[in-house]
Amino acid sequence: MPVALAVVVSPRLPGLLGPQGWQALDGRPVVAVPGAAATAEALRAAGWHVADVPDAAAAQARPDAVVLLTDDATDASGAEVVEGPPEPPGARLLDVVAVMDRLRSPGGCPWDAEQTHASLRGYLLEEAHEAYDAIVDDDAPAMREELGDVLLQVVFHARVAAEADPSRRFDVDDVAGDLVDKLVRRHPHVFGDAGARDVAAVEAGWEEIKQAEKQRRSPTEGVSRSQPAASWGAALVRRAGRAGLTTPAAAELTVDSPEALGERLLAVVTAAEQRGWDVEDALREAVRRYAGELDAEAHGRPAT
Repeated sequence: MPVALAVVVSPRLPGLLGPQGWQALDGRPVVAVPGAAATAEALRAAGWHVADVPDAAAAQARPDAVVLLTDDATDASGAEVVEGPPEPPGARLLDVVAVMDRLRSPGGCPWDAEQTHASLRGYLLEEAHEAYDAIVDDDAPAMREELGDVLLQVVFHARVAAEADPSRRFDVDDVAGDLVDKLVRRHPHVFGDAGARDVAAVEAGWEEIKQAEKQRRSPTEGVSRSQPAASWGAALVRRAGRAGLTTPAAAELTVDSPEALGERLLAVVTAAEQRGWDVEDALREAVRRYAGELDAEAHGRPAT
């Protein structure tokens, strides 16, 4: 006898059936294909009897009329189909976490299993740079792929941390939870009663909240020193300006566009290269000295 009814379920969200799906299970034998195994297990835990079948054909071959739990509506083969509620945005992130768990678990990938935060850190920078390049190139397919690689690094580090000593342990849910809490806390104009603001007010409020959270004593705290020297210096100048601290004297810009500025900077790089000077090292050293001056000024002591 053919399948009487096919209930489509999510392989990622066990028990997500919806009202029609729950009604369909009432009083009928229920079988599940492998793609619906998670929901079948959830139903068994709640007291339902659910039999496993290897595929839809095996369900069709049974002598009794059954309700088929499946993750693929094409398994219905002419039977009435009850679609489950749509998965919420982000549901595929559960697959990312599950795949990483498989890779790091016994029987998974030996290379993935031996990685540490230290061994992975270079990949995090590499993938971030590649995502940046895709954005600069306005290459949507590459952007999609490279952002996935950045996401992999986040999930990978969180999985490594989940295996750490209890004093250092956290998991991907801790990472996500902290992020959600931070976003809500720093957007009181959206999630609180601060009222609507313009962009400038939002940015100022963000910095005020961030300062209260971090209790930073100097604008150099929390600024990555591993980023390119120009970005590091720009971040320090912005931080110092907002804090009312000293900023380096600005050079006179005789160019009238970012493109012309880029050409001028490239000319400086060329001249330095011809003298055997490393522009990145030279700028990094200057920024390092400026960071020291900012720390000294913020703490009210002479610069060293």
